[in-house]
Amino acid sequence: MPFVSSETRFPALNSSWYGRARDLVDDLVRKSPSRFALLVFTALVLLFTLLFSLPIASANGAITPLHDALFTAVSVICVTGLSTVDMATHWSPFGNILVVVGVNIGGIGVLTLASIMGMVISRRLGLRAKLMAASDSNPSRIHAGPINESQAVRLGEVGSLLATVAISTLVIEAVVTAILFPRMLLDGVPLGEAAWHSIYYSAMAFTNTGFSPNVGGLDQFANDYWFLGGLMLGVFLGSLGFPVIYAFANGWLSPRRWSLHVKLTLVTTFALMFAGMLIYILLEFDNPKTFGSLNAGDTIFQSLFMSVMTRSGGFATITVSDLNGSSLLVSDMLMFIGGGSASTAGGIKVTTLAILFLAAFAEARGRAQMEAFGRRIPADILRLAVSVVLWGATTVAVSSILILQISKQPFDLVLFDVISAFATCGLSTGLTQDLPPAGVYVQAATMFMGRVGTVTLAAALAASHSRQLFRRPEERPIVG
Repeated sequence: MPFVSSETRFPALNSSWYGRARDLVDDLVRKSPSRFALLVFTALVLLFTLLFSLPIASANGAITPLHDALFTAVSVICVTGLSTVDMATHWSPFGNILVVVGVNIGGIGVLTLASIMGMVISRRLGLRAKLMAASDSNPSRIHAGPINESQAVRLGEVGSLLATVAISTLVIEAVVTAILFPRMLLDGVPLGEAAWHSIYYSAMAFTNTGFSPNVGGLDQFANDYWFLGGLMLGVFLGSLGFPVIYAFANGWLSPRRWSLHVKLTLVTTFALMFAGMLIYILLEFDNPKTFGSLNAGDTIFQSLFMSVMTRSGGFATITVSDLNGSSLLVSDMLMFIGGGSASTAGGIKVTTLAILFLAAFAEARGRAQMEAFGRRIPADILRLAVSVVLWGATTVAVSSILILQISKQPFDLVLFDVISAFATCGLSTGLTQDLPPAGVYVQAATMFMGRVGTVTLAAALAASHSRQLFRRPEERPIVG
């Protein structure tokens, strides 16, 4: 029997509500990909909240309370890793499958995933799919109007980028699984449990989520450097960002072909990673609750592990609340910065920090233009970077005030968990799990703001780009 499309069999259906719905989606994607992203994220959160609320999703067959189901759904879709329930014991096999599927959807990016599925089904990539994927890979595209194609990923390369996203996700998670699986077997973990846990951990590592299927988290692997090294590899690759992975896939042996975005991401990432390691060594080497009892080699490795995980990884081999106050503050800074743009990591992103420093250096040298690696950076990128930092800091400040009022807990613990939620990191002092429902909802909103992106959310809620046909007289206020 020859294939007959639904449009041929049901022309009235295609020309009525289906056609109008398709036109509406096309129009929304073209005019404001950010609003479409916001709608899709919200729909996914609501869907997973419903699924996590089902009795089949919990280990004891009971209905999970709404605030716990909602928080878990937001944490999963936003690849955060914070939880208000024990992730190792609360969920059934069905619930754990939801967790793994959800973090992969959230880590890849819902719009990117939708574009990949469309490309697989239709064997082509239309303009709508390209625009959706481009809005995931480059936040600059949230603004209406033409976009300069001198950037990390051009619109014409989106199809190749999508293929890279799909392949790299499968390959990297498979490699991390292959690293962890035999190690679990050597540690005496049963075959079936070792297979499932290695898949679970690899997904949590690459998506920078940090959930653990084991009671006690990483306690049993705290001194297993092969296992911890596999987790670090997954977290590091996930935090670089898909545009960087795409650049590696298309000429990793030719740094001269790398874009400015790739170079800034790599330089800033390695600088932060090793600077964080050195700072943790200096601040924690004499703390008996953390690294004080370790030898020099173990202290270096554990400090490097902590530095990598604070930038959105979410795994920990120590009790976070045992860190010195100075180390908690350093962790706040690293979490707030986060990983690379268009990555599975959160935060304001390393390129945002790099742009701010380049602007400060240019101002200190009296230069009108920001430059790096022989390229000039336009002023609108600086405005976007400042907006990201300002809205991020505002979100953290408001959430911290609310959580302080609700929980009455010490400021340093509240600030740590709020920044962890905003930066979708997943590390916790234990505060989040003990919050009342009101605090849980505040933290869920903070995670949502952090993952959707403060600039994207602001652009989605604001009016579309408007042309200003006049310029007002210039006047310089005093700054500093």
